[in-house]
Amino acid sequence: MKKTFILVVACVACCVMAQAQDSTNSENIRKGWTFGVLPSFAYDADLGLQLGALTNVYCFGDGAIYPEYYHSFYAEAATTSKHYGLFRLAYDSKYLIPKHRLSIDLTYLPDQMCDFYGYNGYETEFVDDYVDDDSPEYITRAFYKMKRDMFRFSADLQGTIKKPWYWNAGVGLLWYNVGSVDVDRLNKYTKDDDKLPVATTLYDEYVKQGYISDEEANGGAHPYVHGGVTFDTRDRQQNPRKGIHADLFLTYYAGLGDMSSFNDLKLNATWRQYISLIPQHLTFAYRLGTQLNLAGESPFYLNTYINQLYMQRVIYEGLGGANSIRGIMRNRVLAEGVAFANVEFRVQVAHFRVGKENFYIGLNPFMDAGMVVQPYDEYDYAYNLLNITKSSENRMHDLHLSAGCGLKVAMNENFVLSVDWATALDKQDNGKASNLYIKMGYMF
Repeated sequence: MKKTFILVVACVACCVMAQAQDSTNSENIRKGWTFGVLPSFAYDADLGLQLGALTNVYCFGDGAIYPEYYHSFYAEAATTSKHYGLFRLAYDSKYLIPKHRLSIDLTYLPDQMCDFYGYNGYETEFVDDYVDDDSPEYITRAFYKMKRDMFRFSADLQGTIKKPWYWNAGVGLLWYNVGSVDVDRLNKYTKDDDKLPVATTLYDEYVKQGYISDEEANGGAHPYVHGGVTFDTRDRQQNPRKGIHADLFLTYYAGLGDMSSFNDLKLNATWRQYISLIPQHLTFAYRLGTQLNLAGESPFYLNTYINQLYMQRVIYEGLGGANSIRGIMRNRVLAEGVAFANVEFRVQVAHFRVGKENFYIGLNPFMDAGMVVQPYDEYDYAYNLLNITKSSENRMHDLHLSAGCGLKVAMNENFVLSVDWATALDKQDNGKASNLYIKMGYMF
């Protein structure tokens, strides 16, 4: 019932915003500035119910490039029922600096119950009983959790080499505050029946056994620079029907203060292709990607972050979860190097208009996959904590697979409400057979 309510409210909000915009301009082409504040409703199988507020301010100028914009300002503040916070400011424009795209992002993501399932994917066994509320008293639902607060700043610039080739460069900072679950803080405003007991977590054991070093156990600040190239032949930026969008780039991370010994160079490569099978009705889309550590040493928490040339979403964590492998638990695949794939059919079932606004309803069946390609080589999962042991099967490089289907409600191509349902194909990747994600936009 709660999930249905969220979907209905979001759809009504779309229609209200459409009518509000239409009342200020009788033409179908948008001009000048548009501004509106909307509730920030979302649902994520890993993060829970999200409540907050957001606004997106667009400058369309004289409308000559509509539905593209001259300037975009975005702000959002929200929290979720699973102790996750989201506070973001973002700016994007291709016109502030002529012939260059500038993207600036400032984000704070506090997370009191961040998922931590160990290293190397299937090499670490997942025991579903340890997340059950009816588990024995010495086991809590926080066993596979840790505290992880992240602050991110990025400033990225894109210029043209010769269409469709583009160069990219940027600087940024990732600051992490990580540690054990703060049980006292979580219990402060919790009913007695729901209070968490103080107990050892998997993260605590990794620190104790030395799999997480003392230097990285509390997090740190990591400035970075990156640069690379992009090949882009998409027919449109939002929900393309055809074309290729590929990028190849390097990111160098340094460490400040106590983290000065952590310096590493990462390689990212992503290939996205969109093939129109039935114009305006059916598109085949897929994404292939990898992230590898080429040199140096990276703290474990940076290996849960998937690097990007410029920010289009709030969260880029993986592998596992709504932004990488839907249906698989967030951060289930943690290694020094990973690869992933997403394949989906995007079907536009119905088109209609509300006032001057164009809407469509779509379905997209999909399959997602990920795997370890660069494991923690010196990782020897030898301890026996509450019968959690290294997996007896040599499955480290096996594929983590999931499948599902999405429902899309789109307005004017730029505003897309997305409801995805997914399930993991292996119980080692998720104890729940059904996982729902209510977000904005397509995943890629």
